[in-house]
Amino acid sequence: MAKAGVMTTLCYRRAMASESTASKIEAELRAFALGYPQATEDFPWGDRVVKVKGKAFVFMGSGGDSVGISVKLPQSAEDVLALSFASPTRYGLGQHGWVTARFAPDAEVPIELLKTWIDESYRAVAPKRLLAQLPADRPRVR
Repeated sequence: MAKAGVMTTLCYRRAMASESTASKIEAELRAFALGYPQATEDFPWGDRVVKVKGKAFVFMGSGGDSVGISVKLPQSAEDVLALSFASPTRYGLGQHGWVTARFAPDAEVPIELLKTWIDESYRAVAPKRLLAQLPADRPRVR
C-alpha cells in the first residue's frame, strides 16, 4: 500500500494554479514539450501551440490564472476522459483522440501526468525517424 502512495506522489506532483503558478506550470510544460526532437512553437490563434514537422501535438492556453492544455491521446483518451478536469477537445478534434484538460485557478494541477500526455501526443504525431531518437519506454519525465 505504501508503494502505491509513493507512486501516486511521484506521478501526480501537483501545483496550485494561481496567476504566478499558472505561468510557472505553463513554462514547465512548454519547456518539456519543446525538448522533443524538432519541436517548435507557434501562436496561430494567440494560444501557444507546440508542433513537430508542422503538426500540432500540444495546444496551451496563453497567460491568465488558469491552466489549460489539449493533446492527442490515441491510446489513453478513453481513460483520461473519465477524469473530472478532462473533456473532448472542441472543433471536432475530440473525435480524433484529442483531449483538453482545464484547471481553475484554485485547482491542483497534476504536472507529471500532463507530461506523460505530452509524450503520448508527440509519439502520436511525430514521424517515425524522430520517434527512433526517443527512448522506447515511457516519457522522459524530469
